[in-house]
Amino acid sequence: QVQLVESGGGVVQAGGSLKLSCVASGSTFSRYTMGWFRQAPGKGREFVAAIRWSGGTGTTYLDSVKDRFTISRDNAKNTVYLQMNSLKPEDTAVYYCAAEAGWTKVTDSSEYDYWGQGTQVTVSS
Repeated sequence: QVQLVESGGGVVQAGGSLKLSCVASGSTFSRYTMGWFRQAPGKGREFVAAIRWSGGTGTTYLDSVKDRFTISRDNAKNTVYLQMNSLKPEDTAVYYCAAEAGWTKVTDSSEYDYWGQGTQVTVSS
């Protein structure tokens, strides 16, 4: 079992930055692929970014955030981060972190076994 708790959301103007954190507990964090998803009002849950257990170059992103967002992890702190720069109003959503045991179909939310409660990000124009 893995428990995930996100933080760092808030309200920011367009062009601003936020850094989300997700702290994991309850199991060996370093074994899991970690992902960030988001859900805007009236829309489905959307993949944002994922990072392999080993971090480094094992990352993948939604095309629309690739040059603005950076996912990273600190296995010693059981924490995964999402640095979000140049934020746009269309980035407004509840952001969730999630964990899965493998590295297959990481953009598919159904592959993830554990989810946090979400943190709200609102970008004003």
